[in-house]
Amino acid sequence: MICFSSFLIISILTHSPNDPGIGKLSGSTEIINFFGLWGAISSSLFLILFGRLSLIFIVFLLYSGFLLSLGLKSTQYFLKFLIVILSSILISFTLVLHDLKLFETGLIPKLLFDIFSYYLPVMVNGFLYKFIISFLFIIISLIFLVFTFSIRLRLLKKIFLKIFSSSFLIFIKTSKVIKSPLEKKNYTKTSKIKSKNEPTILKNTKVLKSKITRNKTGTGIMAFENEFIFNLPTNDLLIKSNTKNSHRKEVENINKINSSKLEKVLAEYGVIGKVIGYKTGPIVTLYEFIPSAGIKASKVIGLSDDIARAMSSVSARISSQPGKTSLGIEIPNLKRESVVFGDLVEGPRFQAENNSLTLALGKDISGQLVYADLEKMPHLLIAGTTGSGKSVGINTIIMSILYRFKPDECKLILIDPKMLELSIYENIPHLLTPVVTNPNKAVFALKWVVKEMENRYKLMSSLNVKHINSYNEKSKKILATGKKLYKNVQTGIDDETRQPIFEKREIPLEKMPFIVVVIDEMADLMMVAGKEVENLVQRLAQMARASGIHLVTATQRPSVDVITGTIKANFPSRLSYKVASKFDSRTILNEMGAEQLLGSGDMLFLENGANLKRLHGGFLSEDEIEKIVRSIKEQAIFDQKNEITLEGENENGSMVFGFDDGEVDALYAKAVDIVISQQKVSTSYIQRYLQIGYNRAARIVEKMEEEGLISEANNAGKRQVLRKN
Repeated sequence: MICFSSFLIISILTHSPNDPGIGKLSGSTEIINFFGLWGAISSSLFLILFGRLSLIFIVFLLYSGFLLSLGLKSTQYFLKFLIVILSSILISFTLVLHDLKLFETGLIPKLLFDIFSYYLPVMVNGFLYKFIISFLFIIISLIFLVFTFSIRLRLLKKIFLKIFSSSFLIFIKTSKVIKSPLEKKNYTKTSKIKSKNEPTILKNTKVLKSKITRNKTGTGIMAFENEFIFNLPTNDLLIKSNTKNSHRKEVENINKINSSKLEKVLAEYGVIGKVIGYKTGPIVTLYEFIPSAGIKASKVIGLSDDIARAMSSVSARISSQPGKTSLGIEIPNLKRESVVFGDLVEGPRFQAENNSLTLALGKDISGQLVYADLEKMPHLLIAGTTGSGKSVGINTIIMSILYRFKPDECKLILIDPKMLELSIYENIPHLLTPVVTNPNKAVFALKWVVKEMENRYKLMSSLNVKHINSYNEKSKKILATGKKLYKNVQTGIDDETRQPIFEKREIPLEKMPFIVVVIDEMADLMMVAGKEVENLVQRLAQMARASGIHLVTATQRPSVDVITGTIKANFPSRLSYKVASKFDSRTILNEMGAEQLLGSGDMLFLENGANLKRLHGGFLSEDEIEKIVRSIKEQAIFDQKNEITLEGENENGSMVFGFDDGEVDALYAKAVDIVISQQKVSTSYIQRYLQIGYNRAARIVEKMEEEGLISEANNAGKRQVLRKN
């Protein structure tokens, strides 16, 4: 559409009356029109019919083409197109009416003028009538054009960015074409060095197609035939650690001294045993201690505070070693090594070209890199106090996704009630909607995710598959053959035979991307709509895995009113940073220990109910995040879906949870069933039974009164139920 409209605009602007055209097959030997014979014929057709003002609706075609290229759908497109044509005809008629020969006006405006002259000769002869008609036609045309070209500043910015980036790519292409053979030869020899210094999209396009091969396994782009050119962030944007093993001998000596000291300290409290080994990590050292026969493990674990005091350390964590007879005593190192995210992304498992949602978590006690697959978890619950490293951990999880997936392979919904932590990711192309900061809108975002999950399962059942990867593979094979699938959908019931009427509808075959929902503070959502949020999170946690939807929820207050039993039961994978008390540790991990952590990224990881692992998360600075986000934004434009959070929002932008002006509340039918079955009604009764707010319950009661289900309130404020079934 952009090319066609550009062709017409240039053809009309470079039109010459001496060129051949409609009604004039022969002309001058040299065609002046920019596009030659076809340009001359096309321009003469539009000029004969509509005149020069046909440029108005051709510009509308160009504008609509830019909208489609940006992924924006224009509503009432054909109506707007007809309105633009009508506006250009009315303006041309005004010129004909006043005999203004500024440029060609076209046959259609002249025909309209002839009709007016024949049936209403007074209207076209009198000066006053001419003025009134011209004024009305121009005002109507301007109103029509303003309505049609309702361009926002944000949209203008997107269009100009699109034009600039396209022009820049064409410039790069032409500059490469005119390079000499000698320059090309030298370039191929030093391509590895130069690719780091020239971060242009075009330069790395070939690398993208050959390097990122995980599209073959599933969940990639939304449309199979369109290849999305996008370069994943490079490791050069991240800081690497400079730690070396130059102090190995010194560390060995310290560990031997601590081993003998630990045995003496335990002997003072009546625990006889021996340290049989140790593992030194970046943050803590694990000493394996075997107690003598008859000594309970609980007795040793209860001495953690005394051991920390005797060893002059901040804390000491004691736990059983799975599959061993020894106990693990973790003592913090005197010198801490830095663990950065840049080291984690260079691991072989993270660099593997597969389609798993691999998260770079950190290093374990022995210094080994630790990764986790969010697809297998399939959801993650995080807890930690302020300063424990929880926010940095959430950033590393998001960055792990951004480093492995293109925008059309994985989508994000970020919910940040604190309005500070996740705002840096605003307008990245991976987002389905802007970062949600309003807790009320967060509830509607979760409802949208539930609907998306249900729609995905319907599409998966139509292809008889059980997982998103199987669906993507099967639908890709079907599209490759050019076939279309149909399903029978009941559209009504025959009035005469009372038999169901079925209609064949095409099954839309598109690749489904992963959707990861990140909730930074669960406590704020539970305060606004606790029961509703709990039900939505429970449903997603129970069912969303096969549809490719995963939850990552975090809270700094892991109490039982925030992490309820229902939520906890559906999150087998949990990650705890330092918490305030042993009760919070039991809430999140089912055992103590998280209160003994050191903070600043020190954490305990429980994966799918397995044994606890002590890890230290990788550090990721704000400067690194800004660089990565900037590189991502430069390659793609954020295409938001407003319907995710606009459900339940009124004209003023405030949130409503009930119904208004014919909008039916989701709980209205349930409230009617309760009232009729119990034969009693009151606002407080419905509020208490459905666990909703007073205003919402009052609106439900008013709706029942309007429909005649209940009577008006009497002098005492009581109502009667008027229906029994």
